[in-house]
Amino acid sequence: MGHLDHAAFGWLTPALSYAMACIGAALGLRCTVRALATTGRARRNWLITAASAIGTGIWTMHFVAMLGFRVNGTDIRYDVPLTILSLVVAMVVVCAGVFAVGYSKDRSRALLLGGLTTGLGVASMHYLGMAAVRLHGNVSYDPVLVGLSIVIAVVAATAALWAGLNIKSPLAVTLASLVMGAAVSSMHYSGMFAVSVHVDPSGATLPGATAMQFIFPLAVGLGSYLFITSAFVALSPSADERQASATAQRPVEGAAH
Repeated sequence: MGHLDHAAFGWLTPALSYAMACIGAALGLRCTVRALATTGRARRNWLITAASAIGTGIWTMHFVAMLGFRVNGTDIRYDVPLTILSLVVAMVVVCAGVFAVGYSKDRSRALLLGGLTTGLGVASMHYLGMAAVRLHGNVSYDPVLVGLSIVIAVVAATAALWAGLNIKSPLAVTLASLVMGAAVSSMHYSGMFAVSVHVDPSGATLPGATAMQFIFPLAVGLGSYLFITSAFVALSPSADERQASATAQRPVEGAAH
């Protein structure tokens, strides 16, 4: 049985991964609020941005946390196509859940369906990411902890979608994103504590890429996307602000005539 270290760099990777989850959740919630205040193409674009932000935040959280994952007695590599597939799954399922909530007439049913779909998608992303791990040995899972991680993922996803529907103020969105980040991190680490590795030492070269060769540059790129998109959303006026601006300008325009 190999000794597993989930935080080889101390608190750095857990703290940074939590921050990524919070930023993705906050950005996704703000975009959902914007989407529900608009119609047509604008709503679609805001929902796509929300889904990409939440999906990117969750995926980046997972793999930033994985930078601190070590197993004594073996190196670790990552299967590149499977890792990319896990990112695609995260994006697609979150998009499905967000659009279900954004366009459905029956919000309660959409919330339950969207939360279940998104939660199962998040869990699928996590375990696809784990399936991409290559090491000298065999990986097994505690089914109870796996089940717990899936339940946490579904509850967290449902709570995030509910927040997107019901929370409007920036302060409330910030608090909700902190809770969401904690829930996503809890899902990840409950899934990781379910892992056991039976190491089979070998001198053979493992297939795949190291975390620093592939995961780190991709996580930095996606993290940059989150920060840039956050700045864009923060600087772009909301529907209420545009309406207030238009109202303030009307008397001036009338006086000019």
